[in-house]
Amino acid sequence: MSTPTQTRAQRAGWNSPRTWLVPPSGSQTPDALRERLLGGMVPRRALPRAERVLVWAVPLAVGLVAAVLRFTDLGRPHALVFDETYYVKDAYSYLVSGVERNWAEKANELFVRGDMSGLLATPEYVVHPPVGKWMIALGLALFGPGDPFGWRFTAALVGTLSVMLTAWAARSLFRSHTLAAAAGLLLAVDGHHLVLSRTGILDVFLSFWVLAAFCALLADRVDGRRRLAARLGGLASPDGRLAPSALVLGPWLGVRWWRIAAGVCLGLAVGVKWSALAFVAAFGLLTVLWDASARRTAGIRAWLPAAVVRDAPLAFASIVAVGAAVYTATWWGWFASGEGYFRTWAAEHPDPAWAWVPEALRSLWHYHSEAYRFHSGLSSPHPYAASPWSWLVQGRPTSFYYTEPSGACGTDHCSSAVLAVGNPLIWWAGTLALGVVLLLWAGRRDWRAGAVLAGVAAGYLPWFSFPDRTMFAFYSVAFEPYLVLALTLALGLLLGRPGAPAWRRQGGFLAVGVFVLAALAVSAYLVPLWTAEPIPYLEWRLRLWMPSWT
Repeated sequence: MSTPTQTRAQRAGWNSPRTWLVPPSGSQTPDALRERLLGGMVPRRALPRAERVLVWAVPLAVGLVAAVLRFTDLGRPHALVFDETYYVKDAYSYLVSGVERNWAEKANELFVRGDMSGLLATPEYVVHPPVGKWMIALGLALFGPGDPFGWRFTAALVGTLSVMLTAWAARSLFRSHTLAAAAGLLLAVDGHHLVLSRTGILDVFLSFWVLAAFCALLADRVDGRRRLAARLGGLASPDGRLAPSALVLGPWLGVRWWRIAAGVCLGLAVGVKWSALAFVAAFGLLTVLWDASARRTAGIRAWLPAAVVRDAPLAFASIVAVGAAVYTATWWGWFASGEGYFRTWAAEHPDPAWAWVPEALRSLWHYHSEAYRFHSGLSSPHPYAASPWSWLVQGRPTSFYYTEPSGACGTDHCSSAVLAVGNPLIWWAGTLALGVVLLLWAGRRDWRAGAVLAGVAAGYLPWFSFPDRTMFAFYSVAFEPYLVLALTLALGLLLGRPGAPAWRRQGGFLAVGVFVLAALAVSAYLVPLWTAEPIPYLEWRLRLWMPSWT
């Protein structure tokens, strides 16, 4: 029986991660099993009113901060910055014909003035799937193609939602409103995420859909354990105890709707960029391991075979099969149009051996093989190319925009810049926190550490497999929320357990508060680098803390 102090710690999320290592006996009661599986988690409807309010109030509060930073002066600069020159114009082309089309020379100058006459009738060869461009197209449809606010609107919206989801994920992982607020606030004020949220390119959409899938799987973890406890309880004998035979493999858990939701989100993430495939693999494995851990916690003797036989096939169907179907459906504009690039390739290249495959699917497969060949061989010099080794320390951030508007800042020598550089305090501390989280996972088998590391590994490690490929530091936005969660986990260790002495808790709150305030101060100083605010040239130079930022 847990003591009251232990129960409070469990509800705060700091219960010992080793509890699952000691399986209960086969004669345990369903109530004891439920307590063991759910670890003191209280259904949201059973929480006190103040707790229920905070569950939603904290994400909304940090979301408000994020929205102010992302939507204020969103139309500045009034230009197509960096890769907006591709994706924004492709998005407009989607509104016209459902597929990408070529543009005339100097089309950018016309586009920013609201003149779409540069759009040509010929199809354009592109190498990224459609979802991100359709999301940009939504803003163009709402606010018009000539307004930078319109082509950046959905990026700012999903960037704001990402901050809220990060706070929700932190609350789910750590059972602490303080840590949830810290996680959301740190992501809200970080410049790297802020710049990607204020720019009409693809990566923030990739980050959002992957994060949404992660949150769905966190909800599925709780739902799966509740189902396991309920179904094992239904197998109890009349005297209220579980027979040993009920704990050989355990029950099937049925259709898991949160897991299907994760599959939909991952399909949409792959529909933004193929790099999301690494998250499909990592999260699919992670959710099956969570099921195996739940079965072991329940005392199921063949817990690993049960997870492989009873959980893994349904997980594959929910995540991989559903995701594949969603991904294929995202090409609906290409299927519906006869103008898309390679759309008629199969008809022009008949093959009797593959005649049983619809021509549209054969053409799409050829499109994908050509795009994969392009990505694999992409290697060309670029002034802002950055090795993945430098991403965590913000060694070579990408400059999205720079001009020197004379007189715009009250002096003759002004600078207006958009530099996708993160808050150094957040990123450097987050890098150190990864080491702490790795030790926590290896030494204590803390599932929360494993979840965070899975997100970082899926978004980061695959890039080391392509040492000759041209890469940019802003790709790291895909795993930035998990880096922030790793930092938050380390801050939670600093904060201390709920049952710790008062002096320990007060010192922990002070340390965490000082760090968050310092991060806010650094972000406030660097905001002009992220939002194209005109400032004196000397002020701009003073904000370039590393020579490689220039």
